[in-house]
Amino acid sequence: MYGMLEVRWHGRAGQGVVTASQLLAEVMAKEGKHVQAFPHFGAEKRGAPIEAYTRISDSEIRVHSEIEKPDMVIVADPTLIGEVPIAEGTDERTYFLFNAPFEPSRIKEKLGLKSDKVYAVDATTIALEEIGRYIPNIPILAAFFKTSGMMSVERFRELIRELLSKRFKEKIVEANLRTIERAIKEVKGL
Repeated sequence: MYGMLEVRWHGRAGQGVVTASQLLAEVMAKEGKHVQAFPHFGAEKRGAPIEAYTRISDSEIRVHSEIEKPDMVIVADPTLIGEVPIAEGTDERTYFLFNAPFEPSRIKEKLGLKSDKVYAVDATTIALEEIGRYIPNIPILAAFFKTSGMMSVERFRELIRELLSKRFKEKIVEANLRTIERAIKEVKGL
């Protein structure tokens, strides 16, 4: 990686978007990167649109503002498509990953995206079927690492096992690892 990578997350309060942003930062910090992860929301109620941000760099990060021109945009809730300005500040180099059952070409057309780096994975269905709860953050992150090439999926799996094992019972950890396997098989791109 060269320079700093800025990721903007879109989701709804209560969906684990802030946690996903923080998990991405934790995983990359374990790889020796400098990171930041922080949310942007006010007094929103559960279900209200929110943003979170992740910065990843090879050197110290000195900027502490919201991300206005993201290198990557990750959308955790497909109902936000058309509701919030997902494409704001993006260009033809921006990477997009959507938690959506739709084809990436359909999303690109609907939003008028300039980029050809558009991916989609139905992380909601994966999470519901494997974990039994609407917590799509681990399958989204798995699809992210599969499509971005920032880290091997094998290394991501190791680090997630390590991080989740500190917080959850083995049954929950194994269910999350199953979401990783499905997400890397089911993610689609243009």
